[in-house]
Amino acid sequence: MDSDGSRFTPLVVVELVSDAKEEAVAWLLNRMKDKQQNGGAELLVEQLSPPVDASEKENPNLFLVGASRQRLLSGAEDVGLIKEFNDGSMRVFTFSNKHKFKDFRGDGDNFLSMAECQFIIKHEMDTLRAKDETHVPGYKHKLYPGKSIIRRLQSKGILVQVFPLHEHEELKRLSFSWYEKIKMSFQPLDNIRHYYGEGLALYFGFLEYFTCALLPLALIGLPYYLFDWDDYDKYVVFAAFILIWCTVILEVWKRYSASLTFSWGTLSRKKAFEEPRPGFHGILGRNPVTGREEPTYPYVKRQLRIYLVSVPFVLFCLYLSLCVMMIYFLLEGWALSINDQYPNFWTGILVFIPSVIYAVVIEVMNLIYRYAAEILTEWENHRLESTFQNHLVLKVLVFDFVNCFASLFYIAFIMQDMVLLRQSLATLLITSQILNQFMEAFLPYWLQRRRNKKVIRKAQKRRNMEGKELPLAEQVRLEADMSAYMSTFDDYLELFLLFGYVSLFSCVYPLAAVLVVLNNVTELYSDAFKICRVYKRPFSDPAANIGVWQLAFEAMCTIAVVTNCALIGMSPHIKAYFPGMSERHVILWTVAIEHVLLAFKFILSYIIPDVPKEIQNKMARIEFESLEALKKKVKPTLR
Repeated sequence: MDSDGSRFTPLVVVELVSDAKEEAVAWLLNRMKDKQQNGGAELLVEQLSPPVDASEKENPNLFLVGASRQRLLSGAEDVGLIKEFNDGSMRVFTFSNKHKFKDFRGDGDNFLSMAECQFIIKHEMDTLRAKDETHVPGYKHKLYPGKSIIRRLQSKGILVQVFPLHEHEELKRLSFSWYEKIKMSFQPLDNIRHYYGEGLALYFGFLEYFTCALLPLALIGLPYYLFDWDDYDKYVVFAAFILIWCTVILEVWKRYSASLTFSWGTLSRKKAFEEPRPGFHGILGRNPVTGREEPTYPYVKRQLRIYLVSVPFVLFCLYLSLCVMMIYFLLEGWALSINDQYPNFWTGILVFIPSVIYAVVIEVMNLIYRYAAEILTEWENHRLESTFQNHLVLKVLVFDFVNCFASLFYIAFIMQDMVLLRQSLATLLITSQILNQFMEAFLPYWLQRRRNKKVIRKAQKRRNMEGKELPLAEQVRLEADMSAYMSTFDDYLELFLLFGYVSLFSCVYPLAAVLVVLNNVTELYSDAFKICRVYKRPFSDPAANIGVWQLAFEAMCTIAVVTNCALIGMSPHIKAYFPGMSERHVILWTVAIEHVLLAFKFILSYIIPDVPKEIQNKMARIEFESLEALKKKVKPTLR
């Protein structure tokens, strides 16, 4: 029951294994319900009622978690939630000044969104720590003072999952305004942020921005393709345009991203102190910052694992990727020779078969390597989740870049066959887009439908018989069986590779930008659909930017400058314009121009501030007022 006597609103579901020891279950629930001064989370917990059909075996250890309104407001201050002040500025919420914040009415009902409430509950559960317990009750798993209880239960397989519940009326409204109607308008980013949090809203904002930024390339590239301008000097102009385009769009995105996150209150949000990952293990020691006992692992040992095992493994995988590429070229040569000897309709189709097979093999290799990279990064035993993610992203990006683009670089700069380069780029791009749409949208939806077939049939029968929505207990079990949306990692990775196809080689295949625009439009709707209908609701992620992916896109942009300069330098029309210039001088001039363009790129990124001046002034004003308020509080204490 809430503090006002009303029944609490279920916000989060906690699922333990069906055969969890009763002592462990009772201990965890007591710690979650206990007062904060006693080391508890002071949350409201209720066991989910058994299923309607008692003949079916269901996990009894499903618990609904909520919190009183006062507890959520104090938790908002604990997590440093930033809300809109009465003067329109974004400030850190404080319980003592709650009535000075916009939209705070009465006792604060509806002041916090459901996503914010769920994030607060997750934070409070994550900060539950062992006190004087030496082991998990009913188990031999060791505990020590300061150890995160939730992370310990997760790492030992006692805690199955913790996930936030959907708010179905709000989800229906969001779905209707987002993807259920095809319309020529921007996405409701504020509504997405309100329901799913800033991390997902930023991804969809970047996807939308990237699609809009591609439109000039698509509009310029379409005439090249339609009029079949095979004259290579026309693509020199297109390559020069790409050089400017890829630099400018990333700089403009940083400013647009800063404007979004400032309005959402996450741009100036202080990053919370990171706790050790659930999978992190080592010898028990003491954290020099917090003073709490936690596992420690030697830095030297981790570095040895990285450089003596991980790096050689990545290099070996790159070698295998190059071997597969050479096999592809052998098959390509064989298909071309057959077509030359027996030119007909079927041999003409045969020419494209090796590229299609190679594109499929690339996707399969990417999936296998991704799985191996996760295992390897886990084995490296990184202490923090952010460090783990950075190492995983680096491994995956290096391999996927070589695996996807090595053949194109080989054709462009070793074989110097622009016709084959155009054909290979088109085949790789179209095949990868078809496979990605199938793997990311249609396959998860089909698997989810199969997994929940019984529950959906029950729901339909209940609606037909009673005309009511699915009961809470059945709805919770339905969501518990859904696949978890892990992160935006794979979504950003796909955009990174598409950005590479466009920025690196689209000057020889101008239709690439058009294909990527079409892919991104379908991606907007398919990603929105799978987030709303296929996966569990993810916890809110109060992100301030797109993180390490910004650096990845900027690195690709730098490579694009070098690649396009080299393609321009290789153009036979350059030699035709400058007949007296030797090949050596052409190379030297190409390198010189490439260095000038790189310098221009870095100067441009330095001149254009990442955060607009207006927002900088607002942030400085808020910081100044905070310092002034702190001085006023300190002065009376000194007297």
